[in-house]
Amino acid sequence: MDASETPFLKKSRFTQFVVRENALDKLGFQEWIFYPGMLFNAMDKWWSNQEKRDKPHEGLDLCFYRDCEDKMLRLDEKTKIPVLYDGTVVRVMDDFIGKSVMVEHRPLDSDYPRLCTIYGHTNLSNGLHVGRIVKAGDIVANLARPNKSQRNIPPHLHISVGWISQNISYENLYWETMDTLKELRWVDPLGVIRRHFLQ
Repeated sequence: MDASETPFLKKSRFTQFVVRENALDKLGFQEWIFYPGMLFNAMDKWWSNQEKRDKPHEGLDLCFYRDCEDKMLRLDEKTKIPVLYDGTVVRVMDDFIGKSVMVEHRPLDSDYPRLCTIYGHTNLSNGLHVGRIVKAGDIVANLARPNKSQRNIPPHLHISVGWISQNISYENLYWETMDTLKELRWVDPLGVIRRHFLQ
């Protein structure tokens, strides 16, 4: 599947959900702030010594935001994580900070069978399990606290968005091997999350 075949994705109210569920409007949330290494396909890390990544960044990292007084604030381990669209939890897997939650979505206007979103570096919400049906904005996790050996990495959310073929089994998906799958097409999450807060 090449880029010209990638189906259109509607904008998510994800930023509004994050602001609402974490009362960030009381802190004057205005917009997300990104360093180059946080962005989709980045080849450099944005934390620690900003060394090179082993492979292009398959998603977007959310950590910093600007308030109405132009101050930079950041998310912490209490931050609740909502899902972008209606869907079903299909996979929970370990990542290098916490757990990653994969949710499958079935867009009605798409011929391509499955859209998946992944929320990485989290602690799962109580009762979250594979098979759970979620609505856009439902909370699936909160941010994980990096361990002592990761003190140069602030808590942050990794979001990946991808179109995935019916031929791929969720049980066989791991971060170490996902980039080798030709039947998984990553999409830049920045195009769907709405960077600014819309009231």
